[in-house]
Amino acid sequence: QVQLVESGGGLVQPGGSLRLSCTVSGSIFSIYDMGWYRQAPGKQRELVATITSGGRTDYTDSVKGRFTISRDNTKNTVYLQMNSLKPEDTAVYYCNAQRDGYRKVYDYWGQGTQVTVSS
Repeated sequence: QVQLVESGGGLVQPGGSLRLSCTVSGSIFSIYDMGWYRQAPGKQRELVATITSGGRTDYTDSVKGRFTISRDNTKNTVYLQMNSLKPEDTAVYYCNAQRDGYRKVYDYWGQGTQVTVSS
């Protein structure tokens, strides 16, 4: 069974930094495309950043230049480095692992970690 466990959330002041981690177990991490999503109260879940199995990255416009997604296949872990945090970054952040299979898409989620940006 594939499991994703996030860590690293917390309370930080505006302008501060946090690094989120997501460790995957139960499968071959390196074959998955990984993503970070977030959901603020009263809003829909939105995609923040992705990194493919080959290492290609993409970001939503609001975090470009501030957030960096990376992966360490030796540790089965994907990271989200968040700098210059703003109050509007406050949300529950979720890790996602996805890969294509035969006639289906394998899609897994973590439990989420709270990030609060406030003075």
